[in-house]
Amino acid sequence: MPVKHDLYQDLGRSKDDVHKRRADDKRLDSLLTQYDAADTDVLKAESASASDEDVEKRKKKRLLIKDEIARRLDSETPSVLHR
Repeated sequence: MPVKHDLYQDLGRSKDDVHKRRADDKRLDSLLTQYDAADTDVLKAESASASDEDVEKRKKKRLLIKDEIARRLDSETPSVLHR
């Protein structure tokens, strides 16, 4: 049975830490929303017994979003604070 991916564990950050940053960073908020949608898409594909190629394509999309989230969190300050 497919299981929801634990983004916070992958990022090595607490949910509270990520959500504090999310509140002040619209781009991060958007990326996290995209990640949730991509993760749901992977779960649906796995549940529907989609082809390995299709599931892999969806996982790669989710990974790209996760990598962008990690880069965003690793930056010193969100760009919305640079005025």
